[in-house]
Amino acid sequence: MEKKDDNYYIEKVKNGQANYFSYIVDKYQDIVFSIALKVLRNREDAEEMAQESFVKAFRSLHSFKGKSKFSTWLYRITYNTCISETRKKKHHFIFTDDVQIRDEAEELNLDGIPEENREKYVKAALEKLPEDEYTLVLLYYFEDQSVDEISRITGLTASNVKVKLHRVRKKLYTILDDMLKEELYAIL
Repeated sequence: MEKKDDNYYIEKVKNGQANYFSYIVDKYQDIVFSIALKVLRNREDAEEMAQESFVKAFRSLHSFKGKSKFSTWLYRITYNTCISETRKKKHHFIFTDDVQIRDEAEELNLDGIPEENREKYVKAALEKLPEDEYTLVLLYYFEDQSVDEISRITGLTASNVKVKLHRVRKKLYTILDDMLKEELYAIL
C-alpha cells in the first residue's frame, strides 16, 4: 500500500472516517511520548499525556488549517498539555531508556565518538539537559523541525530558539567531551 501524506489522512478524518486517525497516531506516537516523558519526567504521566494529546488533536482536528506542518501543530498540543500537567504536579523522574535516539544523531557531528558508542553517549548527555533544552534538541535534530516550527511549538521567538539551540549544542559538546575524558582516565 502506498503511503499518503498527513493531509490525506486528516481530510479522511475530517470527512467522518475516524479510523484513519490511527495512521497519525502510529506515525507520531514515539515523538509525542518522548516529548511528554522529558517534560513530565514520569513514564505513567507521559503515557497518559501522550494519549491526552492525541485525544485533543482528534477533537480539534477540524481547527487544523494547514498553515504549518501537522507535526508542528501536534507537538504544540503535546507541549502545552504537558506544561499544564506540570503545573498541576511536580514530579522529577526521567527514564532515559525510553527516549528513542535515531541515526540522525550524527548531525550533531559526533565524529570524535566511536560509532558503536554514540547512542549511549548521546542518551547520557541528553539526560543531563533541562527539559526545555532537551525538547529543543529533540525537535530540531531528531524530528527535523525548523526554527519557525519550534517557535510555534514552544512559544519562544525564532531568534530565541536559535540562541538556545546554539547554547545547547555547546553544552552538549562540553558534556560529551567531559564524558569521553572521564572514560579515557578510567581506561588509563
